[in-house]
Amino acid sequence: MCISKQELIQRIRALQPGTVIPKPEASGDFVVKGIGRRSEQDALVYLIPNHEAASKPYQKGVTIREWESAYDRLATTGELTRRWFDANLTRCASEGSCKFTTVGGIFSLLGIAFHDRPGIYRAL
Repeated sequence: MCISKQELIQRIRALQPGTVIPKPEASGDFVVKGIGRRSEQDALVYLIPNHEAASKPYQKGVTIREWESAYDRLATTGELTRRWFDANLTRCASEGSCKFTTVGGIFSLLGIAFHDRPGIYRAL
């Protein structure tokens, strides 16, 4: 997993629109839209299913700062837990429970973590 935060952010910025984010359990695909803005910061924006209007998916985003904080935790302790995420990335966590599995899913996609069990991603 030994990559720098700069490399992590470069890899996140390079994710192609349409990339499906791996999720342990989801009813529909969560898909990368690209880099956009959230809370006046650069963010990875992704689309989530709208089960009432499939042609109009919802949009969510995780800021670069939030990615860096989550990666610091993963790199320092070897794991990213929902408990830590909810307590330390409160704004991100409050915008939807899917954000934790999105962060973990992207870390998995990038080959730096894997889903161990509910609420826990572990560093590779």
